[in-house]
Amino acid sequence: MTRTHDRRDRYEIRLAGTGGQGMILAGMILAEAAAIYDGANAVQTQMYGPEARGGSSKSEVIIADGPIYYPKVTNADLLLCMSQEACDKYYYDLRRDGLLILDSTYVERVPSSRAIAAPITRMAVEATGREITAAMVALGLICGLSDIVSAEALEKAIAARVPKGTEQLNLAAMRAGLAEALRIREASQEKEL
Repeated sequence: MTRTHDRRDRYEIRLAGTGGQGMILAGMILAEAAAIYDGANAVQTQMYGPEARGGSSKSEVIIADGPIYYPKVTNADLLLCMSQEACDKYYYDLRRDGLLILDSTYVERVPSSRAIAAPITRMAVEATGREITAAMVALGLICGLSDIVSAEALEKAIAARVPKGTEQLNLAAMRAGLAEALRIREASQEKEL
């Protein structure tokens, strides 16, 4: 399956939030979707504070057509912020033309008029009844807004990686994010007309 995005040879993604929001799992799923199911090269790294839950957490994914010689994000093409702390800390590492996606449920101070703010956690609760699926909603948004991985690859990676018995729940969350991305894209196109 070929990706339909328009990007350079290397695409840098940072997923940031608070421990327990699923940023590490989301990064793994995104990297696996790109590498296993879309045929790109991908690497995923992670960092979280000493607290298992509640401290800062980030996952970085590099997706490239060629070799990946350095596995860290230096100038993010896409930044997902699931908390205000993450937004305040990582916004300045985003490329000038980068894509900034914020969870408006938790991020109140938006640093750019170009940011895409969506109530990711609230959408997760509406779609699945569980906040824990917010990371899957975010992956759907990322997929639909960036085209960095195909929806089919993302669905396969989610089904393979999430705990057994939660596949349908997590896929429903991802599809809610994908639908929101479509709505955002359509609204943006209407503004341009």
